[in-house]
Amino acid sequence: MFCGINPALSAALAGHHFSNPSNRFWRTLHLAGFTPHLIPATQDRALLQYGYGITAAVARPTVSAGDLSPRELRAAGAELERKLLCYRPRVIAFLGKPAISAIVRKPTVAWARQSFSFAGSTVWVLPNPSGLNRAFSLNALVSAYRELREAL
Repeated sequence: MFCGINPALSAALAGHHFSNPSNRFWRTLHLAGFTPHLIPATQDRALLQYGYGITAAVARPTVSAGDLSPRELRAAGAELERKLLCYRPRVIAFLGKPAISAIVRKPTVAWARQSFSFAGSTVWVLPNPSGLNRAFSLNALVSAYRELREAL
């Protein structure tokens, strides 16, 4: 299960995850080997046929994840835990550090696999593929996501 921080306003309006053309999620997934072809955001449900799902830690859409307060991120943990207990993914991959850091109240988390689990799922932290995240090139994103795919 891939877990974004929260939907962008454009994704909420489009009704599809990671729908902004500047978002690198779909390209990264394909290049990292999760999908045999590039899935368009408008066909985001097709990801299920490969055994992967998508959710968001916070349901409220914003222009930027920075618009969410730490309190809102922490509060989202209970609903996310309920959802994960219902679907029981083997792995939850948080896309970015803010949500998981706030939810588990750890001020610092590392990239990659974590030493703790959440709602019975192994936790991974991957870089956020948002076009606003300039700290990671496409190659760096693909490398981090590929590490998860190879671990699976």
